[in-house]
Amino acid sequence: MKYTEMSREALQAEQKACQQRFEELKAKGLKLDMSRDKPGREQLDLVSDILTVLQTPDDCIADGMDTRNYGGLEGLPSARAYFADVLGCRAEECFVGGSASLTLMYDTISKAYTHGLLHSEKPWAKLDHVKFLCPAPGYDRHFRITESFGAELITVEMTPDGPDMDQVEDLVKDPEVKGIWCVPKYSNPDGIVYSEETVKRFAKLHPAAPDFVIMWDNAYCVHEFEGDFLPFPDIISLCREAGNPDMVFEYASTSKITFPGAGISVMASSEANIKYMTKLMGVQMISYDKVNQRRHVMYLKNKEGTLALMKKHAAILGPKFRMVLDTLEREIAPLDIASWQRPRGGYFVSVNTMDGIAKRTLALCKEAGVVMTSAGATFPYGKDPRDRNIRVAPSLPPVEELRQAMEVFCVSLRIAAIEKLLAE
Repeated sequence: MKYTEMSREALQAEQKACQQRFEELKAKGLKLDMSRDKPGREQLDLVSDILTVLQTPDDCIADGMDTRNYGGLEGLPSARAYFADVLGCRAEECFVGGSASLTLMYDTISKAYTHGLLHSEKPWAKLDHVKFLCPAPGYDRHFRITESFGAELITVEMTPDGPDMDQVEDLVKDPEVKGIWCVPKYSNPDGIVYSEETVKRFAKLHPAAPDFVIMWDNAYCVHEFEGDFLPFPDIISLCREAGNPDMVFEYASTSKITFPGAGISVMASSEANIKYMTKLMGVQMISYDKVNQRRHVMYLKNKEGTLALMKKHAAILGPKFRMVLDTLEREIAPLDIASWQRPRGGYFVSVNTMDGIAKRTLALCKEAGVVMTSAGATFPYGKDPRDRNIRVAPSLPPVEELRQAMEVFCVSLRIAAIEKLLAE
């Protein structure tokens, strides 16, 4: 029965039962972490044979160079070709980096401030005001990058098709709006896949700022855990065809394909942008780890080989996500106190509670030994105006621990909802 339809007496009885179960769970002394999208041990073990791919010194010779030596700042040609195959762009449009695509994103924004982008009239640091669009709920680390440089963060509403493009198209008329963060496939945290129309509208944007940049973090481009691979439009080609070749920077990595702490990443954009950024980055480094790039190309081979490996990851992740979603459907859906997406890929389940109880729910979870991402983290400045979004990350704990964590979560959510309804 829906909580909103229950009498005060019935709610009080339900509160007593939930509180009793909460105390029982609390007494177990649980210490469970669902705060971040870390692959579990089973997934890391799955790909650990990548460590033995390079067996002889000759294996380090690739593309006419010794990967152990200096040079090749843009990345190994074979690594650039690998990412081009995965993303659907051209090898010349790819710059291959180290383990974290976030580093490449930070570098892009940093250089916009210190030097300006290709079409900047002056470095952003010399401007009076810089604004950046942040579709929310979204990825907290994206928001913190632009916040750390002093940009004003402007929230854009998310829809089932991606960011509200009417809102985006209106906001970019302001020349102080310099860019937007995007996670276009299995968005963090909602798991939304941008519609084809949304992607095309991005490519055809006409922003007032000549150096407006779409920060296209395609982190989950091959990360299905249910069903077959879902093809996705190549934003770089679409921007080029729309006459906006330099407007987008796309990012991806092998962080959840091989090792999060020892993978390779890519920054893809127009050839002009890659040439410009490579010149700037050549001051700070000689090259990223080409030995690791060689290792990954030998191990993953191409898009086909990567998708085959992702099927094995899905066999591990799928049961975890199904357990989380099935638990929510069974324990929470009949009560009408929260809603959520049912994603086919990515690394999160995004739960929207009734207004005003996300912080209370997570405080109760923490009290019972379950750590989750802080309430508000998925919004600019860490402030959810409705205090309702909770990001659930099922990937790290084994299924049995996850089952315990979800029981704590559901009981905590029920208690928080009842408290709010009784207070009203």
